Amino acid sequence: MDLVHERRGDGPPLLLLHGIGHRWQGWKPVLDLLAREREVIAVDLPGFGASPPLPAGMPYTVASAVTVLGDFLASIGVERPHLAGNSLGGLFALHAAQHGLASSATVLSPAGFYRAAGFRYAAGVLNLHRFAARTPEPVRARLAEYPLGRKAMFGMIYGRPEQLDPKELLLDTRALLEAPGFRQTLRAGHGERAQGFPSAIPADVPVTIAWGTRDRLLPNLQGRRARQVLPTARFVPLVDCGHVPMGDNPALVARVLLDGSSSPLLR
Repeated sequence: MDLVHERRGDGPPLLLLHGIGHRWQGWKPVLDLLAREREVIAVDLPGFGASPPLPAGMPYTVASAVTVLGDFLASIGVERPHLAGNSLGGLFALHAAQHGLASSATVLSPAGFYRAAGFRYAAGVLNLHRFAARTPEPVRARLAEYPLGRKAMFGMIYGRPEQLDPKELLLDTRALLEAPGFRQTLRAGHGERAQGFPSAIPADVPVTIAWGTRDRLLPNLQGRRARQVLPTARFVPLVDCGHVPMGDNPALVARVLLDGSSSPLLR
């Protein structure tokens, strides 16, 4: 299926996958930094952003995502790109790496390393944000104009929401509210675990896992669990960053993504 995407830059291809309820524009703070050294392809996942939902009868699962991503890469003539993903996109990137679709995988606070209570907590926060997005848009726009308003609206998602573009944040709330894939993806999330990756991801595919030290959605405890599940991965703390770190510290996140997608001999 066709996926709406942004493509820019030159160099080894790097595919960027956003989290649940988000859109490719979440990568905007780092796109130009990455495009200096990579051909960057940022996609709207099926049922999110401007991409169409999955075909009728196709469930919103990791297996479906891997199939769609494989077909998308073939359609644009890209084979085994470097993958980077945030949250749900991180889980998809790890599974795509498991299935031989990636030259490397760099994931930022990837989903799937929670236990049952952690999933219920994250699902509750996400549902609360979606409910809040029903507030009349003029009210949301007014709140987003002020740093304290942005903190109140997005403090669970970003570490430093006060420094983000109010217009982009407002569009994010609209995308979250209107995403046709949100409910089904969240419903499937409890069964999607990242267990078993150490033996499944090919040894020649470098994996980097980075976690925001101020991640309030998928707390850093899950990063420690990821370290146990994927002991051969490189782990990087994203100091003072939240769950969506690209807007909190673009330079740091871009550096992590570039390092993670470089030749192992250069790392």
